Formats: sequence, structure tokens, C-alpha cells
Amino acid sequence: MPFLGQDWRSPGWRWVKTEDGWKRCEPFSHALEDGNNQLNDISQTVIITGDDENEEVYNTEDCEFAAKKRKKDHFRNNTDSQCFYREKWIYVHKESTKERHGYCTLGEAFNRLDFSSAIQDIRRFNYVVKLLQLIAKSQLTSLSGAAQKNYFNILDKIVQKVMEDQYNPRLIKDLLQDLSSTLCILIRGVGKSVLVGNINIWICRLETILLWQQQLKNLQMNKQVNNGLTLSDLPLHMLNNILYRFSDGWDIITLGQVTPTLYMLSEDRQLWKKLCQYHFAEKQFCRHLIPSEKGHIDWKLMYFALQKYYPIKEQYGDTLHFCRHCSILFWKDTGHPCTASDPNTCLMPVSPQHFIDLFKF
Repeated sequence: MPFLGQDWRSPGWRWVKTEDGWKRCEPFSHALEDGNNQLNDISQTVIITGDDENEEVYNTEDCEFAAKKRKKDHFRNNTDSQCFYREKWIYVHKESTKERHGYCTLGEAFNRLDFSSAIQDIRRFNYVVKLLQLIAKSQLTSLSGAAQKNYFNILDKIVQKVMEDQYNPRLIKDLLQDLSSTLCILIRGVGKSVLVGNINIWICRLETILLWQQQLKNLQMNKQVNNGLTLSDLPLHMLNNILYRFSDGWDIITLGQVTPTLYMLSEDRQLWKKLCQYHFAEKQFCRHLIPSEKGHIDWKLMYFALQKYYPIKEQYGDTLHFCRHCSILFWKDTGHPCTASDPNTCLMPVSPQHFIDLFKF
């Protein structure tokens, strides 16, 4: 019979497999120490407000458990990776059958679809961020403990990507604002009656969110030095074509602040009219006509006024897809084991809101 001895990798330590073999993880690092120092400074001033005027302050004594939890999580989960599955698709079933027991949950789908890798793809980044924002607004309590852990691990990777690449910080700022508002209401209002896990863990997560918000607030855009052709060197018709490609009004305003020429092009009435016609039906903006001083319709003000009443049309480079024949949700380039004679006719793109609706019972 084989010899059963002690683990040669020294039991009691956490080991990670690398290309060079197994390496032992250190239980404490300088990076963790710096992070704890920053979070401890924030935890002294964390204020959670409700609907009334009363305020509840969580000081360092209240968050002592949270600080210990950070060290424990760093020791157990040094890589901050989500649960990985071989198949990057999931069968969406809403009731028990003879072949399958139980039903598919939002947390299970969130774990299975590899969002951690999806955020590295520029085509999917906005899609994943929007999905996380919708979950933060209304479905956070529907996630299991493992799904919540994956949620915050992916959120951490998104913040780090924005800090490194300076890509679309406004989008992640809106996500963190919605998430912090939701957590403040849940922690102060209902607490652990709906949140999975100890309430101190959620206070710790709220501290982390506040730290991320502070980092994004202090984010400085790197000025790229390039002696070649710049945006300002392009002819006017090309700059105008670039502006007409934008589907978000705030992006047009931001680009218009770069140079006086771009500002002039960004104030074009025809540009904002096309934007209103793209996002809203004619019946919608006919009800909210805003004339300018010269008697013309102010399409720019119209766009932002209509945004308050109607949802704008979402546009993404890549989305999840749902196979109506197999009832499988998947990323299109990863594929799935489809049994249809013509799989392409069964595919349906899934918007972030549709993804949420698939798991509402």
C-alpha cells in the first residue's frame, strides 16, 4: 500500500501553483499593511446616514473585527480570484425537472460566466460595469456569500484597471456611488436580516468602497507625449464624424473641453438633434420641446431633459447571448454545446437589465 505521510508542502500554509512549481503565500505583506493603514484612517470617519437626520458613526473600535477580517481574507485568498469553471456558460432553468433538481440563481450565473476575464476585454468592460451597477441597485441581497465575494473581487479589478489605464473613470464612479448608497441603507436600515454574512464584514466593504472613491477622486490623467499626429491636427470633417459616433452626451461635452475647435463642434444643434432621435422616439421629445432664445429648439437641453424621464438606448461592443433552443447563457466567442441545426438563428443578445430579469422569479 502507498505510504501516507505528511504533506511535503508543509501543512498549515497556503500554497499557490505556478509555472516554476508550488510557492508558499506569505500570511502578511507590506501591501496589506499599507492598505490597512489607509482603511483604518477612513474607518474613523465612516458615517452612514439614513432617510432621517440621525447619523450613526462607526469608529475604529466598531471596525476592529473588519480589520481582522481583511488580514484573514488576505491570508486565505491572496490572489483575490473568483471561482473558476471549465465551461463559461450556464443552463438557465427556473424550475425543477426530472433531469435537473432546483433552479438557476443570479449568484450562480454570476460565478459561472467569468466576468473577471471579461473586464479585460475593452468590448465587454462597459457591459460588465453596467451589470454590476444594476446588481448594486436592486439585487445585491440576492447574491450568495460566494457570489458576493466574487462581486467585490471583480469590482477591485475594475478599479485597478481604471487607475492604471485611466479608462472611463466616470462610469466606475457612478457604480461606486450607487453601491455605497445601497450599502448605507441596508447596513443602517435592515442590517443582517437581508445581508449574507456578519454586518461588520459589510462595514469593512463599505470602507473599501470609500477608499476606492477617494483614489478615483485623486486620479490624475497621464499626459501622453507624442510628436506625431494629434487629434487637433485632424481636419474638421473628421473631428465632426468622431463626435457623431458618440452615443453619450457627457462624452461629447467632455471632448468639447479639449480644444476651442472641438467645443465649437460639440455645440452643433444638428449633432444634439441626431442624438435625441437616436435615443428617444419622436412622441417622447415632442412632449418636452425646449425653445432657445432665438426660437429654435434647444436639442442639447432636450437631451438631458429627456434623460430624466426615459431610459436612453444602451450600446455595447459585446454582450452575453442566450440560446433559445438550449436555454443557455454564454459569451458568444466561447460558444456552447448547441444541438440546434442552425445555432445562429437561436441566438439572442442579452442586455444587462435582461440578464437581471432572467433570474427574477
